[in-house]
Amino acid sequence: MSAISPDPNYTLAPSGNLRRRMLISRTAVTGTIVAAGAAVAVLGILVYYAAYQGASQLNLSFLTSDLPAIGLSGGGGIGPALVGTAEVVLIATLIALPVGILTAIYLSEFAGPTVGRLMTTGLELMAGLPTIIAGIFIAGLIVDSSGQSAWAAGLAVAIVEVPLIARASIEALRRVPPTMREAADALGVAHWRTVLGVILPTASNGIVTATILAVARGAGETAPVLLTIPTFGQTYQLNPNHAVPTVPLEIWGLLNSGQPSALAQAWGAAFLLMILILAVNIGARVWLRRGERKRGL
Repeated sequence: MSAISPDPNYTLAPSGNLRRRMLISRTAVTGTIVAAGAAVAVLGILVYYAAYQGASQLNLSFLTSDLPAIGLSGGGGIGPALVGTAEVVLIATLIALPVGILTAIYLSEFAGPTVGRLMTTGLELMAGLPTIIAGIFIAGLIVDSSGQSAWAAGLAVAIVEVPLIARASIEALRRVPPTMREAADALGVAHWRTVLGVILPTASNGIVTATILAVARGAGETAPVLLTIPTFGQTYQLNPNHAVPTVPLEIWGLLNSGQPSALAQAWGAAFLLMILILAVNIGARVWLRRGERKRGL
């Protein structure tokens, strides 16, 4: 068999259509790098400016004052707003968590193709819905008849959290290896028992991560609570049937007061909220990666 000798007239240098495609590829890669860098730069500027304006406000008195539950008072703090935000988010999560998980289980394990596509589209539309619409809906449904309350705000925030929990839980459930389902089917285990005993425990880290990220999103929401508990500078009451202050509304009220000291406090509250949300997001993703490594996913 004779060896094939290379053609000396053939060149490997790009020419014509290949050069054009390489140029387009390099342009696209450069564009994505610039876009990603711009997004990170904007985030960095926001964090730096908030830290520059509000870091000096962070002290024990600012975080705990006006909290009768621990015997501290004196004004100028966001203690009631922190506790009120925690209460609203807790109510919202208690409502949204079972709804989101059950929706995810149905769509990933039981729904047919047509119903699944329709419900998935509905979740996507719900996730992209302006959050103020959720506030208007709950305000018309509950607030007009029962008045402003923490549980009304929690219900409005739950509408925001449900699609976040459901969509991320669907992805977590679909990442469960098919061999686990097949093994359970081979043993004759009922499908609902496979879901409860095999699939859910395996996807638990992803579901927990989705819930934590939804909580972080709900804690920073302003529009839904603005229409259900528009309070500012109010002491906290341990009663979900009453309006409670929240950190986003406290920031809004401080900014609208027009006082220089209040503006500094608003930046301090904004910086604190940013730190909390950033820490929760990073912690949730670290938790997810550690869980996936342990399960070999």
